[in-house]
Amino acid sequence: MKFFKIDLGIAILIAMILGAILGAVFGEDISIIAPIGQVFIKLLSMLVVPLVFFSIIMGAQALGQSKNAGKIGSLTFIYFGVTSFIAVFFGILFPMIFEPGAGLDISHLAEGLLDNSLEAKGNVAGFWDTILGAIPSNPFLSLSQGAILQIIIFALFFGVGVGKLPDEKRKMVSTFIDGVNDVLTWMIIKVMWIAPFGVLALMADAVGTFGFDVLSSIGQLFILYMVALLIVTYPVFGALVHSFSKVSAKKFFKEMMTPQVFAVSSASSLATLPLNYKACENMGVKKSISSFVLPLGATVNMAGNAVFNPMVAIFFAQLYGLELGLSDYVAIAIVSVLGAVGTAGVPGPTLLSVAVLMAVNIPVEALPLIFGVDRIFDMFRTAVNITGDASCAVIMDNIDKVENEPTDQETQLA
Repeated sequence: MKFFKIDLGIAILIAMILGAILGAVFGEDISIIAPIGQVFIKLLSMLVVPLVFFSIIMGAQALGQSKNAGKIGSLTFIYFGVTSFIAVFFGILFPMIFEPGAGLDISHLAEGLLDNSLEAKGNVAGFWDTILGAIPSNPFLSLSQGAILQIIIFALFFGVGVGKLPDEKRKMVSTFIDGVNDVLTWMIIKVMWIAPFGVLALMADAVGTFGFDVLSSIGQLFILYMVALLIVTYPVFGALVHSFSKVSAKKFFKEMMTPQVFAVSSASSLATLPLNYKACENMGVKKSISSFVLPLGATVNMAGNAVFNPMVAIFFAQLYGLELGLSDYVAIAIVSVLGAVGTAGVPGPTLLSVAVLMAVNIPVEALPLIFGVDRIFDMFRTAVNITGDASCAVIMDNIDKVENEPTDQETQLA
């Protein structure tokens, strides 16, 4: 995709740098251009729900005809779970070793920020709440409300049903769905023309509002966080792609540059979906695989969050001088991984950071210190999330191709 004669990824990167400079120079006054970024995000949001809905149907109906559909679905969830626990490992390991919260003055850090009302917001949905919350009682209401996980559940069920239809009827429905996807793709390409302007406004507003100096009080935590994200993104995802697919790590990260830059500026996995689709297409991933894996991953695969939440929990434990035992670390890991799915499945999202702290009895009063700069943290963890989604799509596509390759005997018979 091009912005005039410049590659869209380069144009977005330039816009992001210019936005950061404008934000640093003009401070909060730059918020006057924030509506430009909001218009861009709203245009993308307008297309995200129908794109997810029809993409999942298309992917599910294609997988439904494949002999290894169940295997691809199961391995996708296993991959999301394993990579999330790897991310949690680094989210726990780094603050344990470097102790970013030790020795800091809590009275200074939390001055004016103490909030005793957070405990009521830290409830993580239970197993059955998550299951029930994921099943839409009215799919049309879920579509109108943008309840993504409910939309995905219905679209998966519907798509598999389409795949089981007799050929004549299936082709008719598939042609319609494919046509709608083509229309949505055309609309997204047009919206992406204003991406650099939207990104410039979003970045300028974020830097102008929060400023780089606001991170100084939690500077060591932020540095450790960035190092952990880089390790999960490049060595971990890069090694998995290199080991379990035919796409080289170099090719993978070259194609992912544009989605990553956009994810940093927009802080939205769903808004980045169109660019992630394009990156996977450039890497030869079948549309049936990317249409299944990417929307699902944008909802439930949160490797970046899996680094963030345990790191924040341990930071505050050190801030308050609390000792954590093995059972506490296990609880932090489990709540961090499973909490994201529970949050997505139940209307009225919970504050997962609050839930993680409450799971091991860490005081939550000073959490607004993190919430105040969460936008900056969120920008970078979103890039990790969408990279994990794409790595899964590339690997699942390779598995599907290997499974469907004709055997030597079949080749000779042919």
